[in-house]
Amino acid sequence: MATTYLLQVDFPHNGPFGEQMATEYRQLAESINDEPGLIWKIWTENSEAGEAGGIYLFGSEADAQQYLAKHTDRLRSWGITDVRGRIFAVNGPLSAVNRGPLTVPTPLDS
Repeated sequence: MATTYLLQVDFPHNGPFGEQMATEYRQLAESINDEPGLIWKIWTENSEAGEAGGIYLFGSEADAQQYLAKHTDRLRSWGITDVRGRIFAVNGPLSAVNRGPLTVPTPLDS
C-alpha cells in the first residue's frame, strides 16, 4: 500500500457554520477537488469554540505541503492569521484495521 499523507488544518472562525457554511463555501469546496494529489477532504467546524478547518488526505507529502501553503495564504488574505497545519504520514495497515477511508472514492453526482 502506497503511503498517503494526512493534513490537519484548523483556525479561528466566526462563521458561518452548518448549512450556511455549506452554502457559502460550496464553490470553494468544489475547487478543492482540483488540488494536485488530493484524495478527499473532511470539513470540520466547532461553532461554540469559534473554530473551523479540515482533514485532508493527499497522495504525497509534497502535495500536502503545497496545499497547506496555498490554503494558509488564502486564509491570511481573509484576515485569519492563526492557522495551524500539521502533516502526518498515514500508517495504512493499522488504519485498514480500523476501516480508515484511504481509497479514492467514486465521485458523486452533484
